[in-house]
Amino acid sequence: MKDIKLVIFDLDGTLVDAYEAITRSFNYTMEKHGYLPQHPLVIRRAVGWGDRNLLKPFVKKSDLDKALSTYRRHHRLSLLEYSRLIKGVRRVLGYLKGKNYRLAVASNRPTSFSRIILRQLKLNGYFAYVLCADRLKQGKPHPEIIQRIMRQFSAGAQETVYIGDMPIDAEAARRAGIRAIIVSGGSGIKNEIRAEKPYRMIRNILVLKSIL
Repeated sequence: MKDIKLVIFDLDGTLVDAYEAITRSFNYTMEKHGYLPQHPLVIRRAVGWGDRNLLKPFVKKSDLDKALSTYRRHHRLSLLEYSRLIKGVRRVLGYLKGKNYRLAVASNRPTSFSRIILRQLKLNGYFAYVLCADRLKQGKPHPEIIQRIMRQFSAGAQETVYIGDMPIDAEAARRAGIRAIIVSGGSGIKNEIRAEKPYRMIRNILVLKSIL
């Protein structure tokens, strides 16, 4: 991938393990509004589409706005305590920045929570640009979020790669006309990821050092 100059990353499941924080906030919200708590694996499979879509299948439509408000209040604190950097991430980001790649984040997570994570885990200095779905009309798998970042850096399709962990990441990259590298171990199921035909699937994010 010699022509790559822009590397765009998903956040949850790719760079950061915030599943414990999400699970705690989710089940707190369920109990607060009179719903049954869910198993962590059920919650994990629902992650990736934004927090409103995370809650939507589990609460009545009339309760959604109140539940979302409860979730967000709890989640601000939960993220601070339970977010963890995925092993190898800091080494990879340091390596790529040292090689003068431009690094950006494209996430369906709301901007305020993405900023909390990046600040808490001391990742801000690696990224030249962060764009989240709440600043756009449509989030992933729509390609707008990737296309906007590409325009920000005047980067062409052959110069850009997207790193994620879910089928929607691979789909968003494909629809944007760029290559996707998917790191297994996040929220995605391998067969579903393969159906989106990413450029590569890797088990460990450290493999990026040899690919790029």
